[in-house]
Amino acid sequence: MAELKVPNLNYGSRQFLFKNKLTIRRKSKTKLLRESLLMFISAFFLLFLNHLIPQKKFLILTFIDNIYKIYLNFLNFFNYFYKVFLVITIFVTLIFAVFLLIGATYRLYRTIIRNTKRIKY
Repeated sequence: MAELKVPNLNYGSRQFLFKNKLTIRRKSKTKLLRESLLMFISAFFLLFLNHLIPQKKFLILTFIDNIYKIYLNFLNFFNYFYKVFLVITIFVTLIFAVFLLIGATYRLYRTIIRNTKRIKY
């Protein structure tokens, strides 16, 4: 039988597993300047997009009213969903009941036929 290689599980504390593994380097000034320039360009672009939105004041003033309307629509959605779910449940239980009735009548028919000792030609 081949020799089994058992791994050595006698590691030190896992608390210091990544100690001294990270390379801590400072970014160069050119890279920092490039990143700050990119941040300025992104900020001005976002401000420009914000400037292009029409009727900002009206949208801000009607914000709470819009949230309230969304809440009411959400409640109406669940109300309609509940009604649709009830109708679907009614149809499914109706179909299931019909299958059970058909199965029960067939079983009664089979038991009645089995108990009679007629010979069918």
